[in-house]
Amino acid sequence: MSRVKRGTTSNKRRRNVLRAAKGYRFGRSKKEVEAKVALRKAGSYAFAHRKDKKNDFRRMWQVKINAGLRPLGYSYSKFIGTALKKKILLDRKILATLAEHNPDTFARVAKEVMT
Repeated sequence: MSRVKRGTTSNKRRRNVLRAAKGYRFGRSKKEVEAKVALRKAGSYAFAHRKDKKNDFRRMWQVKINAGLRPLGYSYSKFIGTALKKKILLDRKILATLAEHNPDTFARVAKEVMT
């Protein structure tokens, strides 16, 4: 029987872990155990914050819509409530884009909703 050296798989795994942790600070980019912990935490934060990002965007859209409505004399809550009652199917993302980039069109939509 010939001799079998078994370091290749371990070295490959270690290289992949350290490559994934490249750019981390201190021992987290140089030591395998610390790098594994750092990658596990990074993965869990990434998963959680992908969910949080949806809420962040919704809040941003609400702020933009409110900023577009205030000069017209309307409040965000009354505008959204009225739009839902009238079954106007423009979502917050579209309304925020209109408020930011096309204020004239947004003003017409707001007047249509509020009258």
